[in-house]
Amino acid sequence: MNWNEYTGLFETILNANKPEAPYKDANYLEYVKLNNSRSNRWNKRGELSENTINVLKDIKQQQNWILITEPWCGDSAHIAPFIAKMAEQSEKISFEIQLRDNAPHLIDNYLTNGGKAIPKLILRDDNNNDIAVWGPRPSKCQELVMKQKEEDLTTEEKKAQQQAWYNQDKGVEIQNEIVDCIKHLSH
Repeated sequence: MNWNEYTGLFETILNANKPEAPYKDANYLEYVKLNNSRSNRWNKRGELSENTINVLKDIKQQQNWILITEPWCGDSAHIAPFIAKMAEQSEKISFEIQLRDNAPHLIDNYLTNGGKAIPKLILRDDNNNDIAVWGPRPSKCQELVMKQKEEDLTTEEKKAQQQAWYNQDKGVEIQNEIVDCIKHLSH
């Protein structure tokens, strides 16, 4: 699916009379509501750096970007809008979104420590060979998550700290890490 179809999926889920699984669960529905708001905010206010734009515009070979995600994923609400904005910067990038929990279950080939952590961005060349994989979150945010595992925090406290990290970072680390992936491809 493309970015517009994906963002439309949030409304479809939220407006459904009888939501399908996992959205029958009120918690999942609440995640989608929050994530829709967060994603919309980054769509409107998120900005790409000049360096990011320049690196993307300088891509010489076709790249096919596949983002594996789900509307219920909190990290994706902060990350996916920046990836979509990045993909728009170059005519050499084709961009599609695949849902983690739907066939063909591409995520099974991109596990993180044995888990289906998302979002996951796969960069492929014109022959559909993987040339880079990024995700599920920026390394500095991952450091926070790992530190939280050692602390006696509630789930809500952990989520609040992660939310604060994303709000303070404003997509900078996401851009830096994906730009680094792209730069390594050209060497």
